[in-house]
Amino acid sequence: MNKLGLLLTLALAALPIAAAAAPAPAPAQSVRVKIFTPQGNIVVALDPKHAPKTVANFLHYVDTKFYNGGTFFRAVPRFVIQGGNKAREAPSDSQIPLEDPKVTGVRNVDGAIAMARTSDPNSASSEFFIDDGAQKFLDGPPGQPGYAAFGRVVSGMEVVRKIARLPVNGDQLVIPVEILKIERVR
Repeated sequence: MNKLGLLLTLALAALPIAAAAAPAPAPAQSVRVKIFTPQGNIVVALDPKHAPKTVANFLHYVDTKFYNGGTFFRAVPRFVIQGGNKAREAPSDSQIPLEDPKVTGVRNVDGAIAMARTSDPNSASSEFFIDDGAQKFLDGPPGQPGYAAFGRVVSGMEVVRKIARLPVNGDQLVIPVEILKIERVR
C-alpha cells in the first residue's frame, strides 16, 4: 500500500461508524447477484443503466465462475472489504475504462460495490470492494477520477460489517474469507 493509501486507511479507521440503516432500494432495472461466504451471504443490486461497462465486466467474471473459491482478503472497518480471486488473476486480464461516479451518479455510499484499481483510473479488472460506510472521497474530487461504483448491497450489510471487523495484519485479513461463489439471483 502506498503512503497516501495508508494515511487514508488510518484516518478512516478513526471515524465513527454510522448506525446501521435499512438497506437502500435497488436501482431500477437492476441485476442482482448473491455472494456466498462462510460468514453469511450478501445480495448486491448492480446498476447496468448507469454503469453498463463496469456491470458487464463484473457479470462476465460472475458468469464464468471466476470469483468462486476467491476471497475477501482486505478489510478496513468503516472503510471497505475487498475481494477477488488472486489465484486466477493474470497480467493479461483486460482492464476496463473508468465509469466515474461523478458522471454515472452511482456513488460510494454505505454498501456500494465498486471496482478496485491502481492509481491509473482505467486499471480496474476483477477485484472489487464494498463500502463499509459512506466513502464520498472515493467518488473523486473535482477534476480527479473516482472509483467506479456500480451497485449496492440490498441484503447482508451485517455480513460486510462482520468481515470488516475480523482480525487483520495491516489491512490484510489474517484469515481471508472465502467467496464460495457469486451467482446471479432471479
